[in-house]
Amino acid sequence: MSNILFVASECTPFIKTGGLADVVGSLPQALQKEEKLEVRVILPLYDEIDDVWKNQMEYLTSFDVQLGWRKQEAQLFMLVHDQITYYFI
Repeated sequence: MSNILFVASECTPFIKTGGLADVVGSLPQALQKEEKLEVRVILPLYDEIDDVWKNQMEYLTSFDVQLGWRKQEAQLFMLVHDQITYYFI
């Protein structure tokens, strides 16, 4: 089985500003139909994502990211939608 991870800034139905969201929203669905592919998507957890989606997300973990002179906490959430696993950070 092959694994595919899409890393994108937007994806329908969660957040959309342009055509990239449409591609990232539909391509994983099409690829997932192949029996030998495991497709997942990782996205930023924007404030603008609707609470309908945020309320379905499962908290996975948090970790520190070194940004220059400071550490920033990052949290990772997961949501399965239409048989695709989405991660939000």
